[in-house]
Amino acid sequence: MQKQTSILYCALALTSLASVSHAQSTVEECVMQAYSNGDDRLTLAEIRQTCSGTTTNVEEAEVAKLRITPDSAGLVGAISSRIVKERQTEFEPYVITPHKMNYILPAVTTNAINKEAYSTFEGYEDNLEDIEAKFQLSIKVPLNYDSIFIEGDGLYFGFTIQAWWQIYAENISKPFRETNYQPELFYLAPLDWHPFGGNTGFVVGIEHQSNGRAQNLSRSWNRVYTNFLFEKDNFALSFKPWTRLSEDEKEFEFDPNGDDNPDIDDFLGRHELGMVYKWNDLEFSFGSRYSFSTSKGSAEFGLTFPLWGKLRGYATAFNGYGESLIDYNYSQTRFGLGIALNNVL
Repeated sequence: MQKQTSILYCALALTSLASVSHAQSTVEECVMQAYSNGDDRLTLAEIRQTCSGTTTNVEEAEVAKLRITPDSAGLVGAISSRIVKERQTEFEPYVITPHKMNYILPAVTTNAINKEAYSTFEGYEDNLEDIEAKFQLSIKVPLNYDSIFIEGDGLYFGFTIQAWWQIYAENISKPFRETNYQPELFYLAPLDWHPFGGNTGFVVGIEHQSNGRAQNLSRSWNRVYTNFLFEKDNFALSFKPWTRLSEDEKEFEFDPNGDDNPDIDDFLGRHELGMVYKWNDLEFSFGSRYSFSTSKGSAEFGLTFPLWGKLRGYATAFNGYGESLIDYNYSQTRFGLGIALNNVL
């Protein structure tokens, strides 16, 4: 879900080869695994060191990159496991790495569709249905091979598209009611701090979000954010405060250069909290936003479960403001059911 963007990265520095070699019982198997699945940047000397029985030193090096103390090294959880798998393929030219969740919900219901936003289009708003389809596509691209400032850090470009599709509308041409585009650039790094025996990290980023519409349907904002990350075993938490970058006020109603939604912080708040927990084959997620000045915000619950092959079932419930940009100042309760291509963790 959208609230859980960067919590996946605090264990970025683990490499795939160290993880693979631990599971091998012979030097030959280790070398073959390095040949098949190892990072292209590994040197022959590094492969020899890893597969010659000196894996203890390699383990300690990787633990140091993660800022994980030796006593807690055995407690690396689900976040780290996902990152290890991503590191094996994220620089391959024909591999797309997920950023947030990728899913399609063929059925999303609401207690009341937002018709007021479309009131200037006569007849259009009356034909909007309270049930529609929704999908999200989200990818990220690593921009650096080696560490920049801190061992194990990284710079990423991410891009996410969310779309709400009125596929069940009979009297209009089944349009996409709303589409949100969200490019972002962010820097992440681990922290050498282990409260409650867990692991921590942080993210600093800048992002733009807009719906690509014009005049009175246009919605957009830019913000700079930080994100504190925490993981322990199968539990992960993120706390993401942000500051919106100011825009000029509109000089007239349909001024294309003015701020389309100057009060968006009053409804979406200035921070969000995300939590994820894995239990067996189930993954539970929670995200919330809140504005202390207006007492407005939102809460979203999610559940993924095994379905078939790589596909996961995905059920979600949302209540509050800002499920989409066009609905940023409109409160509703929504339930959705569909298929996810990847989990959060």
